[in-house]
Amino acid sequence: MVVLRGGMCPGLDEDLVRGLRAVDIKTVEDLVSSDIEELAQKCSVSYKALFAIRRVLLAQHTAFPVSGADLYEELLSSTAILSTGNPSLDKVLDSGLYTGEITELSGGPGSGKSQVCFGVAVHIAYHLKQSVIFIDTTGGLTARRLLQMLQAETNNTEEQMEALQRIHIFRLFDVFSLLDCLYGLRSGRLQQASVGGGSVKAVILDSVSAVISPLLGGKQNDGMSLMIQVAGVLKTMAKDFNVAALVTNHVTRSGSGELQPGLGVSWSHIPRTRILLERVEEATAVSHSSLRSATLIKSSRQVPRTDCGRQRSHSAHLAV
Repeated sequence: MVVLRGGMCPGLDEDLVRGLRAVDIKTVEDLVSSDIEELAQKCSVSYKALFAIRRVLLAQHTAFPVSGADLYEELLSSTAILSTGNPSLDKVLDSGLYTGEITELSGGPGSGKSQVCFGVAVHIAYHLKQSVIFIDTTGGLTARRLLQMLQAETNNTEEQMEALQRIHIFRLFDVFSLLDCLYGLRSGRLQQASVGGGSVKAVILDSVSAVISPLLGGKQNDGMSLMIQVAGVLKTMAKDFNVAALVTNHVTRSGSGELQPGLGVSWSHIPRTRILLERVEEATAVSHSSLRSATLIKSSRQVPRTDCGRQRSHSAHLAV
């Protein structure tokens, strides 16, 4: 039996623990086996908050069995799909970014990865009125570019400023600073960013490879360990706080010369969905094309490209 105590997980404070004890919920087992809707009414707390606490405790204490029906019900009640603001990309992503998951955009220099990330941040902040955490490890994000994108959406200066306030930017240039930031967000800063600006619905990391790939050459064991730490905290944060994590990655070439995401096999298991962005080589007679192709290469919901060629039904052209 594991006794409930304040601070065991986000949202479970001493006041809530006292309220649970008052209705004879004293252990983790008592809580995860209770009817959450009924319990929320008895304790006069939010059903959503109590449900989220139950999810975290289930993950932390895996000795308690969960049925497939419970997991499916949890999925339906907790997963949200966030539009990227680009209909073509949404189609490739099976409607958009899924909360609780990591989605990866990979591509070479000039493929449009950062521009897509900027667009996602602006769309969520302006159209969805929700907050975004944007972690910039390349120095490529500027307030001027975000403002330009917002000006294309609205002429209202007040609306532009409100949207900008919902985008919380961290500039970090090494993996240790990145880990400090991610652990800080997971332990409470993510909830603080939600105050007054809509709840945080997305964490964007542009780029994960910029701080990890330099460590995978010489001291490979150290680099691999740090990479797995970054992956672990991103995955738990996405699930525990029901946010969509979007990361960018560089590309390498396979033995056959085909472009593939970087960071190796170990990282390939981390994102649930992987998109490859490439320049479209075509140019019109009037001007050079600014189109990029987005191709699905990994998905738990759709059939991605085959090994011998890309399935065009899961590829789209984006204006970036």
